[in-house]
Amino acid sequence: MRDVQRFALRTPDGRTLEVMAAGERDWPLVLIHNGTPTGAGFLSRHLADAEALGLRLVSYSRPGYGASTRLPGRTVAQAAEDAKTICDALGARRFATWGISGGGPHALACAALLPERVVAAASLAGVAPYDAMPATFMDGMGEDNVAEFSAALAGEGVLAAYIARQAEGMRTATVEEAVAGMRSLLSPPDVAVFSGAFGEELVRTMRDGLAQGYWGWVDDDLAFTRPWGFRMGGIAVPLQIWQGREDLMVPYRHGVFLADACPQAERHLSAEDGHLTLYARRVGEVHRWIAGRF
Repeated sequence: MRDVQRFALRTPDGRTLEVMAAGERDWPLVLIHNGTPTGAGFLSRHLADAEALGLRLVSYSRPGYGASTRLPGRTVAQAAEDAKTICDALGARRFATWGISGGGPHALACAALLPERVVAAASLAGVAPYDAMPATFMDGMGEDNVAEFSAALAGEGVLAAYIARQAEGMRTATVEEAVAGMRSLLSPPDVAVFSGAFGEELVRTMRDGLAQGYWGWVDDDLAFTRPWGFRMGGIAVPLQIWQGREDLMVPYRHGVFLADACPQAERHLSAEDGHLTLYARRVGEVHRWIAGRF
C-alpha cells in the first residue's frame, strides 16, 4: 500500500498507544496483534494481499513496546480495551482481528470481550493459557523459551533480568544474527523462511518494539502465565485457529488446546508448518476468509 501512517493515540486512562494504519478509511478494518517481542508494523506481503482485497490493516504496539506507554500488571484481557480505543478513533464500529504468536491471545481477548464489534478473529501459533495446562505448557518448546517461561513463573524480577539480557542483542541484530540467536526455537521449516524481505521486516519490528525498553516483553510473558481475564469457551464469533506441528516456539499442543476450547472454530492444524511459516505464508488465507465476514 502506498500510504502507511504511524501516529499516537491517547487512551481514556491517559496512556499513549503507538498505532500504524494502511489502506483507505472506508475499507473494512483488520486489527493485527503482532508477536512477542515486536511492536507495530506490517509485512509487505500482508499489505499487498490486503490491498487487493480492500482491507484496511491496523497494527499497534502493546503497552511497553515501541512508543506505547507501559501498563504494569496488564492482563491479556486489557487488549480489548485498547482495541476499542483504536477502532473508535479510526471510526470503525465493526472490525476483524488476528494475532500471531504472542499476539494470538490478544486477538482472542477481543473476540471474547467485544462480540458486538468483532466480525471474525484468528489466532496463528498462539500461546495457550498457562493455568489450563501447567504440567505440559512447556513440553516441546525450544530451550530458550523453556528458560524464558521458567523465569516468568519465578516472578517479575527474575524475568526482567532474563529479558534484559535477551533484548540487548536483539536491538541491533541482523537477520543472520537473529537466526543464530534463536536457533533453539527454529525448526527446519522456520529456518527456511527466516531470510530475505520477510526476515528483514521481522527483525525490524522486533528492533522497533524494543527500541525504548523491554517491559512490553516482560509484561506479555507475565500476562500469559497468569489468568487471562476471559473464558475461551465464551468466544462465539467466527474464529480460526492455526498451528503447525513443527513449531518449537509455541508447541502444537497449544493449538490443539485452543481449538478444543472453542468447538466452533475452524481448525487449521498442519503437519508441515512451523511457527514463522504461518506468519510468512498463511496470513493471506486468513485475510481472504476475513474479507467474506464483513
